[in-house]
Amino acid sequence: MRYVVIGASAAGVNAVRELRRLQPDAKILLVSKDEEIYSRCILHHYMGGIRTKKELMFVEEDFETRYKVDWMRGVACTGLDVHEKRVCLSQGAGPSYLSYDKLLLAAGSRTFLPSVEGLREAGGVFGFRNMEDVEQIVEASAAASHIVVMGGGLTGMDCVAGFLHMGKSCSLVEMEERLLAKQLDDRSASAYQKAFEEKGVSFYLHTGISRVCRDGKGAVASLILTDGRELPCDLLVVTAGVRSNIEFLRDTGIACDNCGLLIDQYGQTNVPDIYGAGDITGRSPIWPAAVKQGMVAASNMAGVRTTEDAFFASKSTMNFLGIPTMSLGLPVKPDDSYEEILEDKGELYRKVIHKNGRIYGAILQGDLSYAGVLTQLIAAKIDVSRVKKPLFEIDYSDFFHTKDNFEFYYDET
Repeated sequence: MRYVVIGASAAGVNAVRELRRLQPDAKILLVSKDEEIYSRCILHHYMGGIRTKKELMFVEEDFETRYKVDWMRGVACTGLDVHEKRVCLSQGAGPSYLSYDKLLLAAGSRTFLPSVEGLREAGGVFGFRNMEDVEQIVEASAAASHIVVMGGGLTGMDCVAGFLHMGKSCSLVEMEERLLAKQLDDRSASAYQKAFEEKGVSFYLHTGISRVCRDGKGAVASLILTDGRELPCDLLVVTAGVRSNIEFLRDTGIACDNCGLLIDQYGQTNVPDIYGAGDITGRSPIWPAAVKQGMVAASNMAGVRTTEDAFFASKSTMNFLGIPTMSLGLPVKPDDSYEEILEDKGELYRKVIHKNGRIYGAILQGDLSYAGVLTQLIAAKIDVSRVKKPLFEIDYSDFFHTKDNFEFYYDET
């Protein structure tokens, strides 16, 4: 069996590991535009000088030999022939072709500049998706006096943290009413906003950028916000727009939509023997989800039927300025048919959202020690409406017993 994996980030790398575990003698080829494997989740650590390039690596130093994978570095996939089962590659003097029995598409995503007047024409505008972006930002920031980050999601907050590590102040513009709107509620988001403001960061929330003004040399000079204010800016980092890397799939018959590649619960596309995982799908743009999708796809490629339980694909953990936080599922209840269980003790904040006893979301901030119990409650599908004592006071002994092999089990009686 000959497996080809396109993309060497979270989904692709973990797919290689899983394929090798399940198929010790198979041929595995990994194709990536990157020359190195590194974690994009902690690029801000490299930006701020906390980690070296080597310390961004999330694979073993002997990755290629340990997993017996042929890694083609610095090579772009430019197209597919699904009938001949060939991948078209751009390398050297011209294109070449690589045959496969089964193919995993894990080509990731890229920065997309929104349709804002003057944004795409201005100099001094950068994305925040890869090592090249970060190195350009570090170089440009040396002479910058007015740095602005566009987007208050996880990537935007990473970028702001990176500037603080560099000793640089900055401003952030976000369309939503709070930071990290997909992960946090008003209470937990405000803790981060206050902490960053104390470090000198200025926030412009519930507003966007309507126009980018340029100086005589074509570089960004200021931003006109949607509320009419003008914000000085000589370096702009855009984290608000992302697009899946699916251009090379055009005219292949592989189904995509406005978000990205379409896959089912097994990671399978609509074309036999072609699978997908990670940011190329445009649906679960966080590291744990990409890892899980890569492993699920690899398992099914190897003939071991596995499904993805994507209900809590939105699980996120973060730790900005010494404030650890975990977000799971829904950050706020959609309507009054859902119930909330809250505990707010200043630096410690915990919330669980449930409906008919089923947990749909949770936020833990300040102390994540309850995460283990919470995970067991969800995994065991325990009806939290039947909990007799305060939810945040339970421990394993309240619900779980141990088998002879020390595994936990739950007895509803």
